Parts: sequence; C-alpha cells; structure tokens
Amino acid sequence: MQQTGRVILVVDDDSGVREIVAESLELHGYHVLTANEGVAALALVEQRPEVGLVISDIRMPGLSGLALADRVVAIRAGIRVILISGYFHPQEMKVRFLKKPFTIHQLQVAVEAEFMSTQSG
Repeated sequence: MQQTGRVILVVDDDSGVREIVAESLELHGYHVLTANEGVAALALVEQRPEVGLVISDIRMPGLSGLALADRVVAIRAGIRVILISGYFHPQEMKVRFLKKPFTIHQLQVAVEAEFMSTQSG
C-alpha cells in the first residue's frame, strides 16, 4: 500500500546499504527511488518533483551528502533531508542525522518525523 505523496530518494554509493534502506522503506509503503552518487541524485530531484524526502550517505565520492543536502534544499524549498553515515563526527547540521548502523525502526521513526514536519511546517 503506497502512501500518497511520500516519495523518497535514497542515495548511497554502497549498493548493499542503498538496497536495504530502499527495500525496508518500500515494505512500509513508500515509493522509493535510488541513486548511487550525489550528481545523479541531484538530477533526480530536479526531474521528479514528487520527491519529498532525500536520505543520503554523507561520505560519497564526488558530491558529498552534505553538499547534496545544501543543493537539494536550494533547488526545492520544503524538501526534507536525512543524512546517514558511520564515519561522521557530530557537528551542527540543519537536517536530521542517523548514525550507521541504525535499525529499520530508527529509520522509520526518522522518516515519519520528517513527513510530519512537512505537514505541520
């Protein structure tokens, strides 16, 4: 059962992580698109206005997740971003962060919180 208006773009250069995150979100009813790097993700955001949330690894070759988050928000006001990483030193960020490894439940809670903030904000 797909949740209307809840399209998520998952971006990670690690195909295993990308597939597990995408599959778990699809099992929870979301429509999921994937990209293996930041430039491809940016193109998808520009081409697919239905994308409401981007979940991206921080450390990727080329365009990092931090740079991708900044560019995505600049392109489309209101889009939400969750950054994920196992090798990241905590710092002040304007978006939600999940440290790898995270549970499917933690992912689901973060995703729902982002969609709820979209509705209320």
